[in-house]
Amino acid sequence: MNVYPYLLDTIERKGAVFLALIDPDKQSPEAARDVVQSIVEAGADGLLVGGSFLFTDHFHPTLEAVNVSKECPVILFPGVSGAAAQLSPRADAVLLLSLVSGRNAEYLIGEHVKSALWIDRWGLEAIPTAYVLIESGAVTSAEFLSGTKPIPRDKAEIAMVHALAAQQLGMKLVYLEAGSGASHPVPDAIIALVRSRVDVPIIVGGGIRDPETARRKVDAGARIVVIGTAIERQPDPDLLRAFAEAIHR
Repeated sequence: MNVYPYLLDTIERKGAVFLALIDPDKQSPEAARDVVQSIVEAGADGLLVGGSFLFTDHFHPTLEAVNVSKECPVILFPGVSGAAAQLSPRADAVLLLSLVSGRNAEYLIGEHVKSALWIDRWGLEAIPTAYVLIESGAVTSAEFLSGTKPIPRDKAEIAMVHALAAQQLGMKLVYLEAGSGASHPVPDAIIALVRSRVDVPIIVGGGIRDPETARRKVDAGARIVVIGTAIERQPDPDLLRAFAEAIHR
């Protein structure tokens, strides 16, 4: 599957994309398989697999376990710590994240150099993605491990110019990230301002705990919404369907 065209087509058909985030550290591979089956049946459009840090050896077994549907692509979402280690030929694509909101060269280009030959050798579809950390009311793993400061919640213009610069550099997605376990999601005002100046799809993730919040992010301009913590381990099928209905138009 060519994942980036698939995402664009899904946006065109449904208005927005619902991606479910599976963190290999949060459950066993067997549990992940059951969770993913429920997620796919509820109407998710794809899976992100990855975490800020790998504390277990579940990464590769989880990728084996979650390939339950050819219509639901598996996309790697490498954490900022040891991103090059979170690659596998079992996935369909990888979000090639560049942490443009920070000034740590390791996450602007260093991890990419370490990853380049493996991505090429395995034929992984690489999707260049601007990764923009937004202040969430709590210190997130991505912030701590990358040693970078998130953009303040009330500085929408700063987020916008980072996203615009990323688009000018040729990146295909802009990921506005509040972080796993965020106290607050990315503000609608930031999403709306970024959307007004960039043409590439905006991903929004972190702190989205209910379908109503997910819908507000889409209305503000998000075209891909990532749900993680709210559906981990034993997801409620009704809640999953509600997220799908809220995200899709």
